[in-house]
Amino acid sequence: QVQLVESGGGLVQAGGSLRLSCAASGSTFSIIAIGWYRQAPGKQRELVAGISRGGYTNYADSVKGRFTISRDNAKNTVYLQMNSLKPEDTAVYVCNADNNGRGGFYSGNYYYAPGDYWGQGTQVTVSS
Repeated sequence: QVQLVESGGGLVQAGGSLRLSCAASGSTFSIIAIGWYRQAPGKQRELVAGISRGGYTNYADSVKGRFTISRDNAKNTVYLQMNSLKPEDTAVYVCNADNNGRGGFYSGNYYYAPGDYWGQGTQVTVSS
């Protein structure tokens, strides 16, 4: 079993920044990659960014150039640095752990695929 705990959400004005953290515990040896998803009211959950154990990353087009995902393997923690936030970034951000290895490479680009473990989420609200 893997437990994921998110932190760092909050209320910020448009143009501001936040850094989210996803701390993993339990059977962390089984984690192949970690991804951040978000879900806004009335919308489907969408992948924001993913990072593999080796450091390969992928991002949703809507956040490229503004968000950066990184990991600290010693702390079993993945971060999502969010800059130049927009009101449309408002959502609950949820961390996911890929323990199945369904992610990989396509045409030379890394893609993240969700695993079995989800955190509880952290609210991010961006005011205009």
